[in-house]
Amino acid sequence: MQNPETGPISPTLDQARRQIDRYGLDADPQAVLVAARLMAAGARVGQAGEVHFGRFGLSTGRYRLLADLEDHGGEKSPSQLAASLGVSRATVTGLVDGLAREGLVARRPSTEDGRGNVVVLTARGAGKLRDLAPEHFARMQALVGGLTAEERTTFLDLLARVVAGVDALTED
Repeated sequence: MQNPETGPISPTLDQARRQIDRYGLDADPQAVLVAARLMAAGARVGQAGEVHFGRFGLSTGRYRLLADLEDHGGEKSPSQLAASLGVSRATVTGLVDGLAREGLVARRPSTEDGRGNVVVLTARGAGKLRDLAPEHFARMQALVGGLTAEERTTFLDLLARVVAGVDALTED
């Protein structure tokens, strides 16, 4: 397979075979190749996402937090945000601090837990999401524009199955 701009897509199946043979392992070269390319693609998409959201003065994390708030009635506790975003409470604190400085979110005492706070999407934050939506969703659609509707359905299924195996990289 060739990338029109950079030549052969790396790594190749032959490279995966050579590496496995070099270490005398009993591993499926194709499985290793799929995983390696998926990780490389994820890194590239992540970098492109940062450039994309940077156009709007956001990072991917900041956008995800704003969108999550919007999707849940504009209000969530920091622990709920951490769970839904799959990040630590410390990461949420950093994201909220930056967004609060820009007036895109605010903190207020929780009505359910007098000791805690909730993060609230401000009108300015909702406006930012509304303003970036046309360009954002057009670019998201273009990202997968080379896939048919049927291929996207298959891709979503495959992606869910791959994500279910992510623990193989992180568990002890």
